[in-house]
This record gives sequence, structure tokens and C-alpha cells, in this order.
Amino acid sequence: MPKIEKSDAEWREELDPETYRVTRQHGTERAFSHPGFPKAPGTFTCACCGAELFRQENKFESHCGWPSFDRTKADAPVAETRDTSFGMIRTEVHCDECGAHLGHVFPDGPRETTGLRYCINGVSIRFLPDDGTVA
Repeated sequence: MPKIEKSDAEWREELDPETYRVTRQHGTERAFSHPGFPKAPGTFTCACCGAELFRQENKFESHCGWPSFDRTKADAPVAETRDTSFGMIRTEVHCDECGAHLGHVFPDGPRETTGLRYCINGVSIRFLPDDGTVA
């Protein structure tokens, strides 16, 4: 169970419509529709609750149309669930703090690191630079 529980009305009030649709209704943003993130050192956080999920140094270009990471941040609250929607078997990843749908993880990432590709919806995450400036 997520540790942060809010009503559907509360989430709708706090999130823009696309972030709500993706994170709370298990949607997917269109490939290549999210603008790029800064390349500066920093952390990617959950768009719903601010939990720290991924580090910039683990982001890579997979050419799949969504931000991709080869691993989560150490001790990140990222949990996995079997997803059989759309006639496929995939592994969904979500924020274990608030239950936000983040994307999916696949075993086709860089072999020289983890071999994993966390394929994450850009609207599900926010970038927090290490220097504390607002991105």
C-alpha cells in the first residue's frame, strides 16, 4: 500500500491533467512528446510526492521516446507490478510512496551496466538539480 494516500479529487486538484492521467490512471504519454530535461547533475523525483527516484548519471539515450535509466537511485521507493494490459506481459514500475505510475522496466538496457531500461513517462518525474536551483 502507498504511504501517501489522497483522494482522487485531491490528486486532480494538485496535478495537471496529463500528469494526473499518466500517474493516477496508469496512462502513457506519447513517445517523443516530453521536452528534454537539463543535463546538469541532479535527481529525478516523483511528480506526485517528490520522492527521489533516479539520478542523472543513470539516465541514457535509448531512442525509445521516453526518459530511460539503467537503475533507480539507491534506496529509491520504486516498486514493480506485473502488467498484462494490451495483451503484453510487462513489468510496471510505480512510486512506492504514493502509488504513482512511472512507466515500465525492460531487460534491454545497457549490458555494460545493469542490462535494465527503466522507461519512464516524462510527466511522472521532475528534475531537481544538485545545486538547488529551480529547473
